[in-house]
Amino acid sequence: MDFELKSLTPHQAAGLAADALVFLWPDSMDQAPPTPGDALTLWARGAIADRDIDAAVGSALLAHRLPSIQPRKVVMVRAGVGSAQATRQAVTSALGALKLDGAKKLLIVAGAASAGAVAAVVQAVAESTYRYTATKSKAKPRTLQKVIVGVADAAAVRSSFAQSVATVTGVEWAKEWANRPGNHATPTRLAEAAQALTRKPRLSVEVLGPKEVAKLGMGAFMAVAQGSSEPLRFIVLKYQGAAKSVAPVVLVGKGITFDTGGISIKPAPEMDEMKFDMGGAASVIGTFAALAELQPDINVIGLVPSCENMPDGKAVKPGDVVTSMSGQTIEILNTDAEGRLILCDTLTYAERFKPRAVIDVATLTGACVIALGAVRAGLFATDDDLAQALSEAGDVALDPCWRMPLDEEYAEGLKSNFADMANVAGRQAGSVTAAKFLQKFVNELPWAHLDIAGVAWKGGAAKGATGRPVPLLVQFLVDEANRLKNGRPARSKGLKR
Repeated sequence: MDFELKSLTPHQAAGLAADALVFLWPDSMDQAPPTPGDALTLWARGAIADRDIDAAVGSALLAHRLPSIQPRKVVMVRAGVGSAQATRQAVTSALGALKLDGAKKLLIVAGAASAGAVAAVVQAVAESTYRYTATKSKAKPRTLQKVIVGVADAAAVRSSFAQSVATVTGVEWAKEWANRPGNHATPTRLAEAAQALTRKPRLSVEVLGPKEVAKLGMGAFMAVAQGSSEPLRFIVLKYQGAAKSVAPVVLVGKGITFDTGGISIKPAPEMDEMKFDMGGAASVIGTFAALAELQPDINVIGLVPSCENMPDGKAVKPGDVVTSMSGQTIEILNTDAEGRLILCDTLTYAERFKPRAVIDVATLTGACVIALGAVRAGLFATDDDLAQALSEAGDVALDPCWRMPLDEEYAEGLKSNFADMANVAGRQAGSVTAAKFLQKFVNELPWAHLDIAGVAWKGGAAKGATGRPVPLLVQFLVDEANRLKNGRPARSKGLKR
């Protein structure tokens, strides 16, 4: 789908050929003076005067073949104060009213929308029109080919528009691969999909197999993979957008392409949704797809440990003790707490890049779903500046997170009589104790952990991957590139410079 940004007045937009037009109407337009000859605005004002549409955000009015207006269908939609959140809600509502099946060209008139609101327009259009087709024989693909976003001053919001279009590319990559069934998204296929991104400049991918991982001493990662006939893959992505001397940000994504729970097998209901357990991996690789489009001046490393968690005769058993890459031993009390096992070795591997920050992303715990639901991801961090930067990026990108505690007392439950630590503690504060486990493998690195178990996918009738937290990660990396460009000094506990 091709997005285009143009400087357009409502009058100019009305004269353009399109299958449909969405006219965003913020509250501030209620008091704006009328423009002579502007049929689109005149119609909208008449609808408000006749009370055909109320003032609530998302209230929409659909019209067909209006005089002096080229697009066949027109939707006026209330956008409230015009914030990014209100704009996203308004566009989503308008597209629901339009029913765009078969439409190829869409025009959205956003007026004096802010940079954030313009980004929200792109995000909402992509979200509303996405279609999964990879494993359907008679699927209806997305027909929409062209989206023109008309604003008062295109130059003023062009940077945000370009970022949002790149972000959508990353989000849809993440959705596509998280949505694929486990037999269509094996570790090998995921690695091949990541390698395809190297067609873009500044991006390279290396894939390690079982022999290379064994040579590295990743005993925890190998323990999870040993119960599956599918070979593990360790995917290393590199985006070189700055000088080699600039320390990179390292992103780590949990890549369990299917999670049965292993010997600690999960209940059958909704187990099919465990294909989404590689949501962290999909979002990390999706972020690289966005970076390839956006080309920011920053260095980023992506590390994706990928395997299946299966209950084969060779599978790791509850009570087994394994040795991690760090040399620390782990008693595996629950084989369904496998994500932290593949992540801990990867966090140790990340140290070799001497990163400015390490951020791991994982569908890690059901406890985080209980704590935060499907609205915010859980954020854990050892560095206040890193936590603040991620939180602010999430707010800007409409992909919010919430900081959770890392008090040392939470690690008490991880003590083991037979190893340096256990891989699980008790039921209480499960998302926190999982984070405390990971913290044992980061040493002094500025580190953050995003538990996305509640936000990476939706169940029920709307079942499917969300692509989160690609928007948060892209915004964070763009912000960090700007900090590097502006040469801001490090604060006392800030990100490494």
